[in-house]
Amino acid sequence: MPSSPASRSALQTIDDLLSSVGLEQGRRKAIYHEQVRQPKHSGQVAPRQKQSRVARTKLHAVHVPDWASHRWLLHGFSTRTGGKTTVYRPNQRAGELNLGFTASDTRETVLANRRLLLEAVAGKTFPLVTLRQVHSSIVRLVSKADAGEEATLKGDGMITGERGVVLGIQTADCIPVLVADKKRRAVAAFHAGWRGTLKRIVENGVGRMRMEFGCDPEDLMAAIGPGIGPCCYAVGEEVRSEFESQFRYAPELFCEVYDSDPVREKYPMLFLTARAPGHSNLGPSLHLDLIEANRRQLLDAGLRAESIFVQGDCTSCRTDRYFSHRAEHGFTGRSLSIIGIR
Repeated sequence: MPSSPASRSALQTIDDLLSSVGLEQGRRKAIYHEQVRQPKHSGQVAPRQKQSRVARTKLHAVHVPDWASHRWLLHGFSTRTGGKTTVYRPNQRAGELNLGFTASDTRETVLANRRLLLEAVAGKTFPLVTLRQVHSSIVRLVSKADAGEEATLKGDGMITGERGVVLGIQTADCIPVLVADKKRRAVAAFHAGWRGTLKRIVENGVGRMRMEFGCDPEDLMAAIGPGIGPCCYAVGEEVRSEFESQFRYAPELFCEVYDSDPVREKYPMLFLTARAPGHSNLGPSLHLDLIEANRRQLLDAGLRAESIFVQGDCTSCRTDRYFSHRAEHGFTGRSLSIIGIR
């Protein structure tokens, strides 16, 4: 993989320094490269690029192709383009679609962005229900009475069978999951970070749909929206231990990823340590596949594999298209995944 001009300049500086004292670069070639860090579910890998000025764009939401035939169902996963927010990339000419009440954006701007999204997806503004998301397993049965600018209910999942109300889940790397019953016309939306996934928020939510609406899992359709992929979601060993205590398939959710470091590859001797093998901070990082974890929960809840749509974009890889809390070090907006009954 070609290195950047900055990397080449840094390497040349080190070359000159080592040559001045009679040292030569190492001859060992790197075995692992950045190409290992690819989204598992994405059909195409988009390289992380330096952000620059962009042309004015229209609002765009991601839809599930197979859901278009269900005219009673409205849904969409927002992107960051087409809104009125300017605080996160002030050098851009176009605004962005921040849909969360963050400290950096104004309330009026966020409300205007939410209206734009609802009008783009539903054709008009419907009452919107959101939650005070707390990375839990709490699933709420909601109605129009729960709609409003401020989220009053705590939880990470919502279900409803009421017409004319839209459920909205906020994310900026966590996994959004939308579910719809094509026969009983009930819908659900879930927010699944690693803690919520560990607590089976999606699996519990499907169970709640069965209890409240008599849903048959074979009649359910599910969509897993854009979220951080296994290519970018590095976690600690304690997270793996937690998942292994809960899921028999946990080993399939984790992988080791090696990053390419041009300086380390060219001068490996500079990075030798006196630590015992296995105790050095060098080596692979542990990555978690939250997308697959939630797909497996849907399967365990009784959904058919062919009824589960996985959008596959990694929000951390695609900061040109989505907000990413991790890739942008916390200074970013929020996406909204919405679903409702017309």
